[in-house]
Amino acid sequence: MTEAHYTLSQLRQLEAESIHIIREVVAQLSKPALMFSGGKDSLVMLHLAMKAFAPARLPFPVVHIDTGHNFPEILEFRDQYVEKHGLRLIVASVQEAIDRGLVREEPNGSRNRIQTPVLLETVEKHGFNAMLGGARRDEEKARAKERVFSFRDEFGQWDPKNQRPEIWNLYNGRVHPGESIRVFPLSNWTELDIWQYIKEDNVEIPRIYFARERQTFVRGGMVFEANEFCPPKDGEEVSPRMVRYRTVGDATLTAAVESDADTIDKIIEEVAATRITERGATRGDDKVSEAAMEDRKKQGYF
Repeated sequence: MTEAHYTLSQLRQLEAESIHIIREVVAQLSKPALMFSGGKDSLVMLHLAMKAFAPARLPFPVVHIDTGHNFPEILEFRDQYVEKHGLRLIVASVQEAIDRGLVREEPNGSRNRIQTPVLLETVEKHGFNAMLGGARRDEEKARAKERVFSFRDEFGQWDPKNQRPEIWNLYNGRVHPGESIRVFPLSNWTELDIWQYIKEDNVEIPRIYFARERQTFVRGGMVFEANEFCPPKDGEEVSPRMVRYRTVGDATLTAAVESDADTIDKIIEEVAATRITERGATRGDDKVSEAAMEDRKKQGYF
């Protein structure tokens, strides 16, 4: 009789690793929460978290830092998803923080940077000592430096030169009062892994990721949709283009990509052929400097 060998596909190995990480967070830390943007990565992470504790309900809340500059499709999807799955949603408003003087509007109109103090205040207000995020190492070089369990000091700051070793699948979640851990269960996934998993596990995603015709203009070599958050400037010609979004962020800075990928299969084919990361192609906030992301992360950005 031949011996049977049980093996997992790459996607199921990634799934098992992520579920193990999420369960470790709940086992080691007393008050975790999951950062939720409504984007593809946070939705895959949330899908994995619900799998990790099924049939019980999710044992922690989901937190959305609302910049006030969100794509309408994302907010609509967020509310429908939360209601459908009976999740506890905590929304922290950047606009409310501006109104009471916690942060100031930046000259360029973007609220991407000023959401960091709002996030840190939310963590302190609710006493969260672990925040799960959907960042992946392939997105950006500063994120590639970060551990799965990323320690943050009492000021919410990250020191890339002072990180804890992670041997095999052992994670150190020990923190003192005021300190916290940022946890990245999708660290070892790629954009292609995410889309293949969305297809294989039938993960719900918003329509913004699928190509459709939008009124757009070109700025700095990137294609932006003309909307209330990102109006065209003098000389920027608006014209219809077939575009989709590879990543979802502040609508003032997040560009689209020209595409006819209106199905998941077409998106997978498109992503497999590209050689530019989604942030590199579409996020204006990462083009401020070579170390733009790392600088923000040191200050407490996710």
